[in-house]
Amino acid sequence: MAQALSQFAREQQPQTETAQPRIAVMVPCFNEEAAVATVVADFRNALPSAEIYVYDNNSSDRTKAIAVETGAQLRSERRQGKGHVVRRMFADIDADIYVLVDGDATYDAASAPRMIERLVADRLDMVVGLRIDQAEAAYRRGHRTGNWMLTRFLSAVFGQEFKDILSGYRVFSRRFVKTFPVLSDGFEIETELSVHALELALPVAEIETPYYARPQGSFSKLNTWRDGFRILSTIIKLYRSEKPLRFFTAIGCCLALVSVGLAIPVIVTYLEQGLVPRLPTAVLSMGLMILAVLSVVSGLVLDTVTRGRREMKLLAYLSQPAMNNH
Repeated sequence: MAQALSQFAREQQPQTETAQPRIAVMVPCFNEEAAVATVVADFRNALPSAEIYVYDNNSSDRTKAIAVETGAQLRSERRQGKGHVVRRMFADIDADIYVLVDGDATYDAASAPRMIERLVADRLDMVVGLRIDQAEAAYRRGHRTGNWMLTRFLSAVFGQEFKDILSGYRVFSRRFVKTFPVLSDGFEIETELSVHALELALPVAEIETPYYARPQGSFSKLNTWRDGFRILSTIIKLYRSEKPLRFFTAIGCCLALVSVGLAIPVIVTYLEQGLVPRLPTAVLSMGLMILAVLSVVSGLVLDTVTRGRREMKLLAYLSQPAMNNH
């Protein structure tokens, strides 16, 4: 890692200067008094030159006091939800390389140098920590199944496969962080990060990292069903906004099929008897076909809007200097 960081430093500064890249470790916390000290200590050992920021999200325990005792920079976000915290982090913190990790001591700090080295060496914009659980209690069965289903759904929708879209352990380039429009409020932020990278075809990678059980006294705030449905809803909303032509064409095709299914008996009766005895059915069929056409037309219009919005995002991304040109 030292060699990769030295190369990065030479590229970032004029030839007359030698400076290491600024690394920021961002730790969102909500009632993590049992784990936050371990997280800060582990990352300080793994990344001695990094600045560690703990963002408290309305904790009611001693999270803030313990974070201060560890020497980390403590900041707060009053709006509840991990998405709000990440939005504040990305806006406030200025660095060259960003490490995002949950404050529950389940992620392996020793993997951070390897993830950063991969980011720098391959000039990537995001490296995701692919969780390899080290204990049965680390990864509950419901969470494992939900993650697999959502990951497969995201791959089918956006055409590129992530193996762990819900990992809370990620390393970013400055380019990614400063051009990412955070829209999510809660735990669906990881899904939004993945979709943003897929949408703009950004260079990303996954690296296997150990995943541990929470320390004693620490409890997960993730609700399997509630947050699973929120994440699924986020994927569908993002699919609608990023792939509107496919989304509304699929709806239009479904409406058209129902319309044709209702119309066939009416047409057969008319051909046989010359009458339309089921007028309400005929009207319903016609209305559904009109809605089907309108859905496809809406998809075409929104697809043009989406292309323009994607171009603006890409231009904003390209306006930020690359790693070798900072």
